[in-house]
Amino acid sequence: MAANEKNPYIPFTSEILDVIRHTKKEYTFRLSYSGEVKPGQFFEVSVPKFGEAPISVSGIGKDYIDLTLRKVGRVTDEVFEKYKGQTLLLRGPYGNGFDMDLYRNKEVLVIAGGTGVSPVRGVVSAFADEPDAADKHVIVGFKSPDDMLFRDDLKIWDERLDLWLTVDGAPEGYDGKIGLVTKYIPDVKIRDVEKAAAIVVGPPPMMRFSVMGLLEKGFREENIWVSQERKMCCGLGKCGHCRIGEKYVCLDGPVFNYTESKNMLD
Repeated sequence: MAANEKNPYIPFTSEILDVIRHTKKEYTFRLSYSGEVKPGQFFEVSVPKFGEAPISVSGIGKDYIDLTLRKVGRVTDEVFEKYKGQTLLLRGPYGNGFDMDLYRNKEVLVIAGGTGVSPVRGVVSAFADEPDAADKHVIVGFKSPDDMLFRDDLKIWDERLDLWLTVDGAPEGYDGKIGLVTKYIPDVKIRDVEKAAAIVVGPPPMMRFSVMGLLEKGFREENIWVSQERKMCCGLGKCGHCRIGEKYVCLDGPVFNYTESKNMLD
């Protein structure tokens, strides 16, 4: 290998600039990074002796990226032992992210559930900064009020966008919306549904029923985008762990147009 060629398997060091706690198990790690990256892409986060985990980009800033992690396994458990001023090893960014040009000057409905809010956080925040923000509709669902992520962002989205924030269940006295995200799809007012675009991210059952609701509402299949949740290991299309048919989620996705993803069956 020539000296100026980069080995894609070798990770680089990134400093933890800040750690933002959302819930008991979910934190956002703000990491130093300078380079091209899009919402919907992911990085492989590695800890020597413990392994790697694919984590979606949840925020993009000048010289940094946000990665939101849930403490659920060996690698993420070890990551949670590292805090501000320490470093993590990264590879990436990988995958096909959201192409923002596809949604400009369009009415858009974003539906996201739980940690599925992370990959679309950058997309929704960009919508909130647009002059036609009123044409952007967002349905966000969490298991309970205690499980809500990005509370500061939710406040901004509520002020600038048509935000529908719901929880699956809540204690007595909760005055917000209660129910699955699919419950509110029929209630969102879309001016021209055949020209409107939609983005759906979340657990597979939630995405399946959300897309069904969108199609029933009149959305066209080619105007719907989804992000596939699937275990990705190498990020380079070599190991085959994320292969579905002829598609590799780490290369061809994780963001797919619904016309492609509807045929991706294991």
